[in-house]
Amino acid sequence: MSVDASPAASPQPSLSPSRAADFKTCPLLYRFRTIDRIPEQPTTDQARGTLVHAVLEKLFDLPAAERTRPRAGELVVPQWQRLREERPELGDLFGDEGPTEPEFLDSTGALLDGYFTVEDPRRLEPGERECLVEGTLDDGLRIRGYIDRLDVSPGGDLRVVDYKTGGAPREAFEARALFQLKFYALVLLRTRGVVPRALRLIYLKDAEILDYAPDAEELARFERTLVALWRAIERATAERDFRPKPSRLCDWCAHQARCPAYGGTPPPFPEAVPAVPVADIVVSTDE
Repeated sequence: MSVDASPAASPQPSLSPSRAADFKTCPLLYRFRTIDRIPEQPTTDQARGTLVHAVLEKLFDLPAAERTRPRAGELVVPQWQRLREERPELGDLFGDEGPTEPEFLDSTGALLDGYFTVEDPRRLEPGERECLVEGTLDDGLRIRGYIDRLDVSPGGDLRVVDYKTGGAPREAFEARALFQLKFYALVLLRTRGVVPRALRLIYLKDAEILDYAPDAEELARFERTLVALWRAIERATAERDFRPKPSRLCDWCAHQARCPAYGGTPPPFPEAVPAVPVADIVVSTDE
C-alpha cells in the first residue's frame, strides 16, 4: 500500500507511485481517485492479485524447508477468508456472469505455479516484506510506498522485488513497468544512502523475471521528473483543471460514465480537497 496527500490537504506534499502513475496515465483519473474519492468496485483480477500477494507474503513466515508449492496452495483459503473479513465488498465479485468463488480460488494456482517456476523461496530470506518506505526530496516533496519484498545480501546490497499478476510487458512498455520500482529505489537512496543493486519485477502469469540495475545519476533524473510531475499536479489542482487523456487503458477504466471523452460529466469539484487515508491505496495489486 501507499499514500499520497493532495497539495491543499497537507502542509507537506506527498506522492505515491500509484497516484503518480494515475496522473501520468490520465489527469482526470487522478482527480476521480484522489480528489473526488469515487469508490471503485474491485475487479476479479485485482482481487486475485491481492490474494496472491497475501499468500506470497505469508509463505515467508514459514520455515525455509516448508516453503513449497503445496504449502503455498494451503494458504490460499485462509488468506482469502482474512481478506473477505477485512473487505466484505469482495464477496460481490461472484455473480451470475462471473466465476464462482471456488473457480476464483482455483485460478490462483497458475499464478503460484508461475512464481515457483522462477524462484525457490526455500533459498531466500527476505530482509523485509510489505515494508513502508518514505523520504523527503530536497524540494520538500514526500514520497512513499510499500515494497512487496526487499532482499538484502550478506554484503548489504539491496534488491527491490515486486510481484505482478498480469502478463509481462512488451519491450516498449518496460519503462512504464519499472516506474514504480524506480520510485522505491529513489526513496531507498534518500533514506539509506544506497542505490539498490537490482530492481526485480516477477510476472507470475508468464513466469518471467525482469531485472534492472539503476544508478545514482538515473535516480537523480527520476527525482527531477517526479518534482516536475508534482508541480503539474499542483497547477491542475489550483486551476481545477484535470483533463482526460484517452488511451487504450480507457477500456478498463471504471469512470467512463462521468468522463467527457465518453460523453459524461464529472461531478462538481470539491470545495475542500480531501487527504487520502493510509489504507486507501493498494499498490501491490497493480499489474
